[in-house]
Amino acid sequence: MTKPAIGFIGTGLMGHGMAKNIVEAGYPLSVLAHRKREAIEDLKTRGAAEVGSVAELAQGSDIIHLCVTGSPQVEALMRGPDGIIANMRPGAIVVDCSTSDPVSTLALAAEIEAAGGHLADAPLGRTPKEAWAGTLDAMVGAAPEVFERIQPVIDTWAGIIVHLGETGLGHKMKLINNFLAMGYGALYGEALALARKSGLTVEQFDSVIRPGRLSNGFYETYMKWTLEADEDAHRFAISNAHKDMKYLANLAVSLGAVNPVQSAVRNAYAAMEAAGEGERYVPMLADFMARQNGLPPRD
Repeated sequence: MTKPAIGFIGTGLMGHGMAKNIVEAGYPLSVLAHRKREAIEDLKTRGAAEVGSVAELAQGSDIIHLCVTGSPQVEALMRGPDGIIANMRPGAIVVDCSTSDPVSTLALAAEIEAAGGHLADAPLGRTPKEAWAGTLDAMVGAAPEVFERIQPVIDTWAGIIVHLGETGLGHKMKLINNFLAMGYGALYGEALALARKSGLTVEQFDSVIRPGRLSNGFYETYMKWTLEADEDAHRFAISNAHKDMKYLANLAVSLGAVNPVQSAVRNAYAAMEAAGEGERYVPMLADFMARQNGLPPRD
């Protein structure tokens, strides 16, 4: 049986590993040209083909993966005469692996369906390490028949795949997931500042939290910065955290939901980005909160 042709846009920290696993599983893979050449050149050595435009990629693909920053970037790729919707094959499926605004996702899904295609949302859990290993988590929103077509491809880059139901549910769950994660980040940062202000060291703090019930995988990677100055353990930018919390706030508004805790979490990241530190990583929020309390970044 001939495997479907896959197009991939967004070969960054997560997308590079995902695309690598797709092509190594024997799928014909096209990747969009990009000024950052390292990932593109690596994928070409593994058998991928480089294309020069979004239109060309759409015309040659049965399933198109997007792994970009967020909804503005997704919308720009989708719309317009040179975009995906105007150039996709009949019956093509767009798999949006970005962390996108569900309000935007549902609007795009309707446009794509009207043009004869399908949109599935399959945002990611875990880190670039798991992307490279092919063991990411995937939270998928798609019609059953669409999910059946894309599942074998997702299997190449994901270890856990949860089909949540209709399109849009993947992005909704991802934002709720990230609310929990970014909430942990804000809580840990504030708790560390309070502990140090009280005369406790970060090592003493860690000696109680790490072996107890309040520890988790997020805590372990978050604390690698504070304890070891390991900036690669948890590579998720403050600007992305703030973006995701803005998307969740927009979803809450669209639902008429009450979300006071999420508003406080969003403001923690908004403050750090407003201070010009949006490119730093989430564990470094502990440094920012320490400075707000008149403390040096680390003991």
